[in-house]
Amino acid sequence: GPESLAGRMLLRHWRYLPDSPDVDGSTLGQHPPLRKGLCPSVYKCITFPMKDPFFFGYGSLVNRKTHDYEQAHPAQITGWRRAWRRSPLRDLCYLTAVPDTDCTIDGLIAAVPDSDWQALDIRERAYLRQDATHQVRHEVNHDPEVAIYAIAPDAHHPPTPENPILLSYLDVVVQGYLTEFGEDGVARFFDTTDGWHAPILNDRAKPVYPRAQSLSRTETALVDTYLSRYTET
Repeated sequence: GPESLAGRMLLRHWRYLPDSPDVDGSTLGQHPPLRKGLCPSVYKCITFPMKDPFFFGYGSLVNRKTHDYEQAHPAQITGWRRAWRRSPLRDLCYLTAVPDTDCTIDGLIAAVPDSDWQALDIRERAYLRQDATHQVRHEVNHDPEVAIYAIAPDAHHPPTPENPILLSYLDVVVQGYLTEFGEDGVARFFDTTDGWHAPILNDRAKPVYPRAQSLSRTETALVDTYLSRYTET
């Protein structure tokens, strides 16, 4: 009833319609549409406390299969790009966000119920959580606080032969971008990520990444195609 909405607002949720036209990019300034196939004529009303903060995910968090944050939505952030980096806390290369005033990247925002960051902070323990509220563009119909996780600038270093990228991890990231943004989003992911000279450890047969996912043959082929374009031989 109406009482259940006290202190709450409705969150607009775009539903993906494969046959629907593209969103008019002019509504998003000079940036590409948040997602091909988003249809503004379809709404699903979801209630959530306005106090809940959001995170902006730009790597594995884009893949909804890797977390339980249900109120998630495609978004973009300006002032950052991705980079493959090693850190003292990890033997492998993982993605981090690095400042870049001229870059805009796609990602996923999701509400963190009751501001309970504990589980996410543990998952992202190699990163610092920092405010990015005014850098994120989204379709949530109010202005929540938004945080981004990034390794501290003095705590990450360029990849070396001893610090490879797990292919099982990259698979998860690309699957997430394909689901949220289509193949154009996958292309933008590769194009706005640095560090592709890092070695790749093919662990698909026995994944090392704890949140590894099953990919279709088409998804696997897509990863391999783009990887071959961006990695050095």
